[in-house]
Amino acid sequence: MPGQTHRITLIPGDGTGPEIAEATRRVLEATGVSFDWDVQHAGENVMDEYGTPLPDHVLDSIRANKVAIKGPITTPVGTGFRSVNVALRKELDLYMCLRPCKSYPGARTRYDNIDLVVVRENHEDLYAGIEFEQGSGECNKLIDFLAELSGKRIREDSGISIKPISVFGTQRIVRAAFDYALREGRKKVTLVHKANIMKFSDGLFLKVGREVAEQEYADSGIEFEDRIVDNMTMQLVQKPELYDVLVLPNLYGDILSDLGAGLIGGLGLAPGGNIGDEAAVFEPTHGSAPKYAGQNKVNPMAMMLSGVMMLRHIDEGDAADRLESAIAAVIAEGRNVTYDMKPNRDDPTAVGTSEVADAVIEKLNA
Repeated sequence: MPGQTHRITLIPGDGTGPEIAEATRRVLEATGVSFDWDVQHAGENVMDEYGTPLPDHVLDSIRANKVAIKGPITTPVGTGFRSVNVALRKELDLYMCLRPCKSYPGARTRYDNIDLVVVRENHEDLYAGIEFEQGSGECNKLIDFLAELSGKRIREDSGISIKPISVFGTQRIVRAAFDYALREGRKKVTLVHKANIMKFSDGLFLKVGREVAEQEYADSGIEFEDRIVDNMTMQLVQKPELYDVLVLPNLYGDILSDLGAGLIGGLGLAPGGNIGDEAAVFEPTHGSAPKYAGQNKVNPMAMMLSGVMMLRHIDEGDAADRLESAIAAVIAEGRNVTYDMKPNRDDPTAVGTSEVADAVIEKLNA
């Protein structure tokens, strides 16, 4: 609620994460909203101490505070740990990945007036992680079993991934997309699939999505339609202005959200949130870029815009609007921006991470 102090888990991350997290903390505080930061560390930097990049006390902090904002985290190589982000989503049941794709005047992009949102299901589909390695005993057994069950024999030298899509998972992600559209004054939800080929997985996603739209949101005023994913990629490149909220299974959501980032100028302007019924974690969608760590060089705007999403989530809408406007003003001016946002990446007038925060705070205080 506005006026209260919000206790938020802040995970700086590693690589360039601490720099952009600090810049984001500064601009969030400059909005006048009161924060009580619960700083927690995760990633490569804590592996030696805890034996895991995601210690239990970090999860406990997010469970207690309900809201977190984090910098990018490197997945340690050769540890058997798939991804800190995937683990966060699974442990906290953050089933919705929210990726706004909004263009700001002054950003280097071929498109104007992009304003769409990708709602990606986080747990199912090929990202469920049910895989069988080529040549393993388990994979060979599965090939034999499938031949017996279906009469179709997979090549013996195959690796196999399982693609589960459930009624339950589909219902709640489609509901989440409609509820988001209603809350944010959006007009249309487009469900994206490949049901023409995968009739019992994507086909179920489409069937259940239609049922939710017709039975629960028919009187909502939100238009509903569906698109086949390959056609959708072409549509987004040719006429993105026709689309508003997209709801997708995991893999397509991953791909199209990066396509959406490309429409607006790249991952440096692409915020994200992973949201469940009990907790939400907001983060930039780019990586940790460890080779630039400590150089005060990388663009903090994706994490700042993730902070805008977080402010809206905690009902600080006025502060969110003011911060977004301040960021947009810095982008439009084009002076106090990092190298990736200059017409020439070698432009000597490019500023650093901290200086971007200074410029945004100056706009907030203007």
